[in-house]
Amino acid sequence: MKICIVGLGAIGGLFAAWLGRRLPAGEVTLSAVARGATLAALRQHGLRLEGDDVAVPVTASDDPAALGVQDLVIIAVKAPALLEVARHIAPLIGPDTVVLTAMNGVPWWFFEGFGGALAGTRLRAVDPDGAIARAIPGRQIVGCVVHASCSLNGPGFVRHHFGNKLIIGEPSGQKTARVQQLAALLDKAGHEAVVSDQIQKDAWYKLWGNMTVNPVSAMTGATTDLIMGDDLVRGFISSVMLEAKEIGARIGIPIDQQPEDRHAVTRKLGAFKTSMLQDVEAGKAVELDALVTVVRELGQKTGVPTPFTDALLGLARVHAQVHGLY
Repeated sequence: MKICIVGLGAIGGLFAAWLGRRLPAGEVTLSAVARGATLAALRQHGLRLEGDDVAVPVTASDDPAALGVQDLVIIAVKAPALLEVARHIAPLIGPDTVVLTAMNGVPWWFFEGFGGALAGTRLRAVDPDGAIARAIPGRQIVGCVVHASCSLNGPGFVRHHFGNKLIIGEPSGQKTARVQQLAALLDKAGHEAVVSDQIQKDAWYKLWGNMTVNPVSAMTGATTDLIMGDDLVRGFISSVMLEAKEIGARIGIPIDQQPEDRHAVTRKLGAFKTSMLQDVEAGKAVELDALVTVVRELGQKTGVPTPFTDALLGLARVHAQVHGLY
C-alpha cells in the first residue's frame, strides 16, 4: 500500500512514524511531501521519534509528481497551508486514492452529504473561491479528528506527549468498506481508530474547546492551566462556547454538555501549550480562519448572533497581524 503524508509536522510525523515502524516490513511504502529543513532532515536522518532508537526511512520530495499516485494520502498541514497544498496535490491522487484529512477546525468539506438546508454550502472562511474543493474530490475524502498531543524537537524529529485516538468517518456518515479497512490499518499501527457515524459532529465537538483556548493562549502566551484558572477569562470563553453550541444545534450537531463540563476536561490535562501558541512562538501562521472565522460565518448563515465570538476573532486577528502571522 502506497501512503503519502502531506505535512510532516508533529501530527503528520506521528502518522508516518507509527505506520513506518509498527506495520510489517513491506506492507506499506511510505513517502512524504516536505520542504526546506524538514526535507533535509528526512534525507539525512530519516524520520525520528523521541524514544525510538531507529529512524523511519521515508521517501521525501518537495515535488508530488516525483512520488506519484498513492493509495492513501494523509493531509496533516495547518489550515493556512492548505491552499498551497491544493495547488500541487494532483499527482498524488488517482481515481481510487483515499484522502484522509487530519486537520484542526471546520474542514472545507463540512457540508458534503450533511447539513440539511446547508448541505453543499461552501464555507468561504476556509475555501474562499472553491479551489480546495476543486483540487480534492469530495468523494475521495475521509475525515479524521485527532486526539493526540505531539510537538517537534526539531525538523523531522517528533515528540509524542499523550493520546492516540483517531476518529475517522465518511462525510456522508456511511460506514463503507474503505473506512473500515482504513480504521483497521490505523489500529494495526498503534492508533485507537474509531469509525464515526457523523464525523462532522466529532470535528465540531473538538472545535468547541479549541476555538477559544487556542486563540486566548496565542494572545496571552499562557498555558491552559492559567487560562482555566482565571474566572474572568473562563467566563468569556464560556460565552463564546454557548454561541457555538447554539450554532451547532441549528446545523444538526447538538452538544449535550455545558462549557464548564468541557473546562473540567481541559483542566485534567494540566499545564500545556496549545498548538496555536506553539505556532506563535515558532513564527508560523495561525489557524484563526478554520477555528474562529468559520464559526462567525456559520452564525451568519444560521441567524445566531455571535458578539463574543466576534470579539475573540477581532482581538486574535489583530494580535496575529501585528506579529505577521495572519
